[in-house]
Amino acid sequence: MTKIGLGLAALGRPEYINIRDEKNIDKSESSFKNNAFEMLNAAYQLGIRYFDTAPSYGKGESFLKEWQKTTQHSDSILATKWGYTYVANWQLGYKGAHEVKEHSLEKLVEQWEVSKEMLPDLKVYQIHSATLESGVLENNKVLKKLSEIKNETGLQIGLTTSGPNQSRVLQEASSIKINNHYLFDVFQVTYNVLEQSTFKTLSDLIKLGKKIVIKEGIANGRIFKNTPPLLTDLATKHNVGVDAIALRFIIDTLQPYIVLSGAFTQNQLQENLKALSFELSSDDLKDLTNLNVNTDNYWNERKQLSWN
Repeated sequence: MTKIGLGLAALGRPEYINIRDEKNIDKSESSFKNNAFEMLNAAYQLGIRYFDTAPSYGKGESFLKEWQKTTQHSDSILATKWGYTYVANWQLGYKGAHEVKEHSLEKLVEQWEVSKEMLPDLKVYQIHSATLESGVLENNKVLKKLSEIKNETGLQIGLTTSGPNQSRVLQEASSIKINNHYLFDVFQVTYNVLEQSTFKTLSDLIKLGKKIVIKEGIANGRIFKNTPPLLTDLATKHNVGVDAIALRFIIDTLQPYIVLSGAFTQNQLQENLKALSFELSSDDLKDLTNLNVNTDNYWNERKQLSWN
């Protein structure tokens, strides 16, 4: 049964590529830490057990590590990544890329030394935004190191991917074996009512027993901008927000392992969780499938989103 998890992409750094309604946010590090802890506590109380972060999420990884160490929940499932470094250093309005990709063996070793401090609660370790262009899936030294980490710790090894070539990345990664054992267990992918190009590939991976984690289920907030009438009508019908309809679409079409909420406030999280309180009809799902947009257009528009 699909569960909702909490992603810390917007909780650990003052600016992110979301479409925000809130305009007067206290963006101090202390305020963000307090909010992150409140969100983590609220999420746990609401039944969430899967928490996903990364070193590039500002202080996201350290917030999650400190929260787990303080609460000592025995059933928390922590997931993190390697491959991106946060370089904005909490500077508001930072010019340039806020995070820098590096899929080298040296970066893996460097970030693993920090991330492994979350063991034994850390259960999933992922390549952050694997692409064909970065060459990480052909880097034997990196793949062997990930296999060593897997064998030494029992971690599930995964990857996240974005962009118009998601399906090709998934297909290539799912075939990789080290010492005759498949390396990757978990695949974190963007899939939503607007971007459905990975549906068949994800369905095939689920049939093979792989764990699928869905990110950006509400398209970085884009479903709230010029909301399609169908989403509004279904939200009214089920007495939920359009976000719950969008997340339920993912659940009912795919049945992935986890759908991540990227909520920044407790109200947003509670609204997201309403997706677990109803089901969509086959006719509703068919209609929602028609909201799919051109893949290249989707990703080009995403590139235009501002960090705020």
